[in-house]
Amino acid sequence: MHLAAIHKAFEDFLRQRGLKLTTQRRRCLDRAFSTHEHFSAERLYLWLKAESGPSVSRATVYRTLSLLVEGGFLESLDAGGGELVYEHVLGHRHHDHVVCLACGKIEEFSDERIEELQRQNCARLGFELVSHVLKLSGYCRGCARKRRGARDGGAAAASRAPLQAQHEHR
Repeated sequence: MHLAAIHKAFEDFLRQRGLKLTTQRRRCLDRAFSTHEHFSAERLYLWLKAESGPSVSRATVYRTLSLLVEGGFLESLDAGGGELVYEHVLGHRHHDHVVCLACGKIEEFSDERIEELQRQNCARLGFELVSHVLKLSGYCRGCARKRRGARDGGAAAASRAPLQAQHEHR
């Protein structure tokens, strides 16, 4: 979907709610759709602040993001710690996420076998599947390595402590 069509669709969505597509909302929309990564409300606010153009308040950013999610233009994802991140979904295939609990790194994946299992389970339970969100949480390779090192280092230090204590008492 082209940006002009997205503007029109968002403008129609806002009009149905008695709202207008202001310059500030348009700037939020344009910036959100110009990135192909997950972003927080704060990051969007800082991007807009760094660019030239009419100023956009944090409150406007948060309200516009809520409207974009409500209208199905963006999806939000809890990246951990209560921080929501956003991504545009128009023109993108459905996918799921795995989020690192330490650094917040987000990877996307898609697996038709998982999708089919979800459809089968909904049918078995008598549900008509409309949408779903799958978020896996864990530690990325780098953070898992650091955690293992910290655990191994901590265990090694703990095993040396009795030896040091023996040397001190002699």
